[in-house]
Amino acid sequence: MEKYTFTYTIYSGGEDTPGDVMTLVKTAAKAREGAYAPYSEFLVGAAIEMKDGTIHTGNNQENAAYPSGLCAERVALFHASAVCGDKKIKRIAIVGGPRDSVESSPAAPCGACRQSILEYEERQGEPIEVVFAGVGLSPIYSVHSVKDLLPFSFGRENLEG
Repeated sequence: MEKYTFTYTIYSGGEDTPGDVMTLVKTAAKAREGAYAPYSEFLVGAAIEMKDGTIHTGNNQENAAYPSGLCAERVALFHASAVCGDKKIKRIAIVGGPRDSVESSPAAPCGACRQSILEYEERQGEPIEVVFAGVGLSPIYSVHSVKDLLPFSFGRENLEG
């Protein structure tokens, strides 16, 4: 039997949280405020920090035809890619929770978003740190790479036979 393990960091959202991480989480929380989620009432914001220090945001966008909506993480990723081309991503922060909540559990990216982040990791050839929190911003979870959240991932090498 094999065992899968990974390492993650939990920050309190206070003094133990690195300033650059907290800034990005707060930016994601601000982006969450603009989410369009009239059906689920679950608002998510994402903020992407590029290696050059620029930040790009996104939020979830729902649609009455449910598959037509898009998660905050992918909105931010696709926007950053469209604007920045091949510039590298350092980290992505995600904050999510019910519309009127003042505190919620940390909102990890869904499977489709994990797969999308993986595509960008492989494209740039280096890990993208994934940071996620709930409304209230405590605790904050951080993993070194989306591969930590996506064991047995499907990537480019799978298509090469």
